[in-house]
Amino acid sequence: MSRAGLILLSVLAACGQRQARNSADSAFALVQSRGHVAMGVDQYTSSHRFEPLPDGGRITLERNGSDSAGTAQIRSHMQTIAAAFQRGDFALPGFVHDREVPGTTVMAQRQSRISYTTDTLPQGAQLRIHSTDTAAVNAIHQFLAFQRHDHRVGESGAAH
Repeated sequence: MSRAGLILLSVLAACGQRQARNSADSAFALVQSRGHVAMGVDQYTSSHRFEPLPDGGRITLERNGSDSAGTAQIRSHMQTIAAAFQRGDFALPGFVHDREVPGTTVMAQRQSRISYTTDTLPQGAQLRIHSTDTAAVNAIHQFLAFQRHDHRVGESGAAH
């Protein structure tokens, strides 16, 4: 192939990578924006963790700096989703991610076998999800893995 042909292919490949990156960045920005609407706090100035545990998992959300109103909003949000999840209602994660979130169908079906407990943290709150049902725990792990991916947090569950 000619030098000009190689240059053209390189330019086209770079444009394709940039377009894919911009598309991914746009999708992430939309998740962050819908998350702000759903949770009432800026997702860019808060830290999420989605931790799988042997008996379920834990979701934590904290403000990155001192913000008493934001901290109160996070605590209220965690109580709201704990009550909704206990009823088998996963509409809010569906709204934030603009699709059905993996694991939620089974979590809704097995709602009586899963408990949701909130607790305060210094600058936010946590939601502890617990079950002794193997299928429910697997669904919880799918749910948390999807959340880690879509919110762009590391394998440890902590935000970058």
